[in-house]
Formats: sequence, structure tokens, C-alpha cells
Amino acid sequence: MQDPVDLAQQLIACESVTPATGSVFDCLEEMLAPHGFTVHRFIEGKDAAASNEGPVENLFAVRHGPSGSRHFAFAGHLDVVPAGDDWTSGAFAPEIRGDLLYGRGAVDMKGAIACMVAALADIPADAGTISLIITGDEEGEAQYGTRALMDRMAELGEKPDLILVGEPTSVHRLGDMMKIGRRGSINAWFVVEGREGHVAYPHLADNPLPRLVALLADLDAMELDHGTDWFQPSNLEITDIAVGNKATNVIPARATGRISIRFNDLHSGAGLVARLEEIAARHGALARPVIYGEPFLTPPGEFSTMIADAVEAEAGIRPEPSTSGGTSDARFLKNIAPVIEFGLTNATMHKRDEAVAVEDLGVLTRIYRRIALAALAGP
Repeated sequence: MQDPVDLAQQLIACESVTPATGSVFDCLEEMLAPHGFTVHRFIEGKDAAASNEGPVENLFAVRHGPSGSRHFAFAGHLDVVPAGDDWTSGAFAPEIRGDLLYGRGAVDMKGAIACMVAALADIPADAGTISLIITGDEEGEAQYGTRALMDRMAELGEKPDLILVGEPTSVHRLGDMMKIGRRGSINAWFVVEGREGHVAYPHLADNPLPRLVALLADLDAMELDHGTDWFQPSNLEITDIAVGNKATNVIPARATGRISIRFNDLHSGAGLVARLEEIAARHGALARPVIYGEPFLTPPGEFSTMIADAVEAEAGIRPEPSTSGGTSDARFLKNIAPVIEFGLTNATMHKRDEAVAVEDLGVLTRIYRRIALAALAGP
């Protein structure tokens, strides 16, 4: 078995702030080459560099098993959030201090990808078809990442039976939680146009702020639902109000607001967008909603039991199935196969001095190997 600690260090050393291309994908391809994988790499969004949404590199690696065998895929991302300042050692200079490996991406999620590679390298070629679905655009807008990968996989005729995403789902210790679903996400911007004027002559102006305040009050009063057996209640949050009025005696000409909705599977993105647009129209506002992901649920069953059994065998704990937290690329992958997320502890992700326990990398590699073998064996 390859050493996942060494593999993680190699990946961390490649600076890959989102959107990522280049050396980090070279590094991953070199890791896979000795193990019989066919590697497909391509770049999307070449014309989006000015907006910092591209270009994005994507990688699909596959090793086919016997004809008709099951296909199991790991998925993840090599891009990371910006490092920020004041790291004890360099963010992209991996360093082991004590029992921890430090570096940006150690847990989110270059460490998990290193464990995937180490696990897959130790699986017999005749066990079945195994693949990796790896993007460079998960921490950003996700416009040119996993969805483009899915299109490329369809062109290649590749469709996994099960997919495990290696997001850092564990909370207090490795193995205590897996994600069997995620809530959907919508952001919406609202613009209320008025007519500027002097505050002493309001009849000559049209103040947009009362209409924006009333609109946001109506949105805030929306009761979406009370939750389900697997999902917490959906929530709508007002996240910004802007006028930009620097004068104390001027009625502004325009006011804007922004909300964010995280919603469970009692709703669809389209249904919520229709409600937002209807409320905005009542207040004379222009709405610009964007759906970032639909909710999904992989109900507890065969796949979640495979994962729980593997975790218990290697870590001595059965993970709690959960749908908490934000979104991930599983929101796209659920359209081609049942998907569950499981990975390292998330306490330091996106933080300065991000770190993973060296021991956890070995344990996670063994867990991933058990899951893959069980998934390939089938029911």
C-alpha cells in the first residue's frame, strides 16, 4: 500500500487556490500512472479567467475491471481556499509537527484524495471498475467543475454504480459522521428603483427604502417548513442591504437587498424561485435568484451500511447519518448514482494552520479500501 502521508504531502505542496489547474493535477496523474489507470484531463472555462471563475482543470481516472463488473467511484476536489496570513509554517510547505500534518488542503481535501489513491492502489484489478472524479472548482463557483466532468463521463460511457465523496464530514473524531444528503441552496438579489430627491421635498421623489424594507419583512416572515425525518427546517436569511447613500439630506434613487435560502427536500429550487419572484413583484422590485444546488437524500440502506461497517471495523465507531452543513459537489453527482460523503475531521478546514492527524490518514485509507471492495462486490 502506498503511504497516504507522503501522497498528501506531495499534493499539499502544489499550490492550487481555486480555480485550480496545472501542477497539482500533474502530481495526481503521476500517482495513478503505476496502477493501470487511464487518466482523462481537460480544462473548462478558458474564457472566464477575468472573473476568476476559470480556467478550471478536471480529471477523470478509471481502471476497468472484468466486463459487466460493478463500478465504484471516489470523488473530490484538488482546489483549496486562499491560505491567508500568519501560518506557523508555509501553507503550501507541508510539515509534520508532533502527530499532525499541516498545510492548506490537509483535510479539505487533499488528505482524503491521498487516502483514495493509496486505497485504490491496493485493490486487485479483477475486483471491478474503479474511478476518481476530481475537479479544480469546488471551493469556487463550481461552474466549470463537476458538472463538466459528468458530461465528459457520459461521453465516455462511464456510469458508476455508487459514488463516495471525500469531504471532511467527521466532527469530533474520524468516523463519527457521514453525510447522506444535503440541503439545496439559493441566493437572491433584489433591486428596488426609486427617484432621488431632497428629503425636505419628498413629494418630488420616490423613496425605494420603505418598499425594500417591506419586501424583506415579507420574505423574513415566510414559513418554509418544519423539517423532515432527515432534514432540519429550511431557513431564509437576509444577508445584505445596500444603498450607498453618503448624504444625510438625499432620498436615494435605488436600494438593494440579498437573501440566502437553505432548503430541504420538501421544496425545489424552481418552486422557491417562483415564490420569491411573486413577492418581489408585489413590492415593485426586480428579483435575480440563482439556484446553487438542489437538495438530495440517499436514504439509509445498503450503501450507508457498507460505509458504517467499514468505519466500525477500522475506527471502532459507527458514523451518524446526517444532512447538516453546507453544500458539496454531491449535489451534482447524485444525478448519476447514489452518493454519500465521508472523510476526515473538519475542525480546521478553511482555517489558518489547517492540519490532519497523521494516524487518521492511515485509518481513512483502510476504511476507503474496505468500502471500495464492498461496493465492487455488490449486494
